[in-house]
Amino acid sequence: MRSAFLFFLLPAFAQVVVPTYHNDNARTGANLNEPLLSPANVKPGSFGLRFRQTVDGAVFAQALYLPSVPVAGHGLHNLVIVATGHGSLYAFDADDASGSNASPLWQTSVLDPLHGIEAVTSIDVNCIVVAPELAIVGTPVADPATLTLYVVSDTKQHGTNFTFRLHAFDITSGAERPGSPVPIQAPGFVPRQHKQRGALLLANGIVYVPFGSNCDISPYHGWLMAYHASTLSPAGVFNTTPNGGEGSFWNAGAGAAADSAGNIYHMSANGDFSDTASNYGDSFLKLSPAPSLAVTDFFTPFNQSYLNLNDIDVGSSGPLILPDETGNAEHPRLITGAGKEGRIYLLDRDHLGHAQYNIDSLAVQSLPDLGHSLFGSMAYFRNTLYIATEYSPLRAYPISNAAVASRPSSQSAFESSALGATPSISANGAANGIVWILPGGGAAVLKAYDASNLAHELYSSDVLPNDAPGGWVEFTVPTVADGKVFTGVQGALAVYGLLNSSPPQPAAIVNAASFAASSLSPGGLATLFGSGLSFTTAAASSTPLPISLADVQVLVNGHHAGLLYVSPGQINLQLPTALAPGPAQIIVTVSGNAAAPLNESLSPAAPGIFVGSASLAAALDDGDHDIDPTNPAQPGSTISVFLTGIGPLSATLTTGTPAPASPPATATLDVSATIGGLPATVTFAGLAPGYAGLAQVNLIVPSLPPGNYPIAVRVGSFSSNSPLLSVSGN
Repeated sequence: MRSAFLFFLLPAFAQVVVPTYHNDNARTGANLNEPLLSPANVKPGSFGLRFRQTVDGAVFAQALYLPSVPVAGHGLHNLVIVATGHGSLYAFDADDASGSNASPLWQTSVLDPLHGIEAVTSIDVNCIVVAPELAIVGTPVADPATLTLYVVSDTKQHGTNFTFRLHAFDITSGAERPGSPVPIQAPGFVPRQHKQRGALLLANGIVYVPFGSNCDISPYHGWLMAYHASTLSPAGVFNTTPNGGEGSFWNAGAGAAADSAGNIYHMSANGDFSDTASNYGDSFLKLSPAPSLAVTDFFTPFNQSYLNLNDIDVGSSGPLILPDETGNAEHPRLITGAGKEGRIYLLDRDHLGHAQYNIDSLAVQSLPDLGHSLFGSMAYFRNTLYIATEYSPLRAYPISNAAVASRPSSQSAFESSALGATPSISANGAANGIVWILPGGGAAVLKAYDASNLAHELYSSDVLPNDAPGGWVEFTVPTVADGKVFTGVQGALAVYGLLNSSPPQPAAIVNAASFAASSLSPGGLATLFGSGLSFTTAAASSTPLPISLADVQVLVNGHHAGLLYVSPGQINLQLPTALAPGPAQIIVTVSGNAAAPLNESLSPAAPGIFVGSASLAAALDDGDHDIDPTNPAQPGSTISVFLTGIGPLSATLTTGTPAPASPPATATLDVSATIGGLPATVTFAGLAPGYAGLAQVNLIVPSLPPGNYPIAVRVGSFSSNSPLLSVSGN
């Protein structure tokens, strides 16, 4: 289907999902589909705190973002999921905290006071680094395909029985999945000695769970437990020091990484090392996927013994798998990381190098240039590593041709205090890069920098008193999605975005195909005109359609419309499928500011044929070629005409979802058609497979002389517009 009308349907921006720590399994920390936020508009006064949601504990885990979730009893919502040290999980509307969205869409807990299951506390484990409660500390992981959230809880029963459990929650309701939770256990694993601080990883149907220690109180090991995502049955166990001790996987909240082949990469902390005894303290590890979880390669620095004796963990940060654009012919696939020593390691993922002696001779690079410890993770964007070590500026290190620059290309004037920060990146493809950090300290401060020049600080939440997010939590990571920044703090989620002082001004909404006013029906495509309808121009790139695009939403009788395109003067949308015919109140919201409603009426059907150039109907011949004067329709042939507003269907579809091909979603009202006033036999009437809201009517062209003839479709008692169809003649 190549007709001109498809400008309405062919999109440009992918819907953003943040289902895991640092955005993806490579742990890049980058959201490259952010059309709204830019260095031009992120500044105090025009960008700031939009709302806060109260939670019942410290938010150590990174907030996750899942768009267009059908929440039980609430319809479609963009969700931000927050976990607390007290063991609670919250699903908040990501865009709004007013009205019914002032409360969580669902809330659940891993605790069970009736059966004596309580949160483990810092006092219980004699370690106050993470305090006061440790019920959920590691960042959960979500599976957008099954809408399942995987979470690890740290609890005690009746004050003595310490147990880690892996939970699987239904993201649409917060209910536990059947068979959930399961205890996490392995020979030699003592729960009370361990902390689940690192982020969970979901790769190729396996959930990987890392474990470290509580304040290095021996005995402990670094463990990586694997479970089948579909059943929660055990899939494998790895111990970093089975014939020794320590070697923690804690990584300041970062998690293991996975490449496209399913290989697992992780960085261990101080501990025993002897590859002949299978002890891998202070090492980069490459593990085969579960069930084997065997060490297939490793890299251990030349000064491992010194690092171990002085508690200078390699694994104070997590690994970052770099894209191939950073490599060269000799080293095409790279991985990087840094630890407490402040040394950047650049390694070849296919040949990590094994144990090093005297110097790191088999590292691609080993650069002791950071000067201070790195905790958490680096971030990657446009051949640049962004690093925020403690007591240091935020720095940008160029990387290309398998080499990291020895000096930063730019750095911030601001210097972090203890523990530094983990950067996150937002950008619109290669443009408008912004680096976001939540540096350590007593009060959390959200900062934003121009990625092309870190000397240019764009925003700091301590400039205006009303922008303060709350108390800082160690190793927290900002999440950026759909024009908003989500920050977990002590007892709250703080949500930042552009501040819209002037409400949008919608003027009219029309049928997207015919542009006829008062020609709208549930599930049909519509175009809304006005001013101030968006801060930018953006289009969706895939189905399901987003319900928020560039921080713009359209609600019809409280139901979210699916958005195809937004601009300051026009919005293309799919009306909600769950609507009933009758009065409709349409409200446009831009960056949290709602317009005065438009009041319309919805018909059971409102057929509108799409129109291309020269007033020609959008139609294809039986070879899928555009029908126009150079390729007219032949009498007796079957053609496809494209329209919207075809009315009730044989299938129930959620707003924004693509129509199925088998079985097709067919119209339930009578559909007829005419060409040049003559009846045209309809052979199919329903939705075009693979599209949201786009209808297709297949019909046989009647016998007519050559010429351009009006074509019309009637659905029930509702008639379409009448564009022209070129006919070749008898």
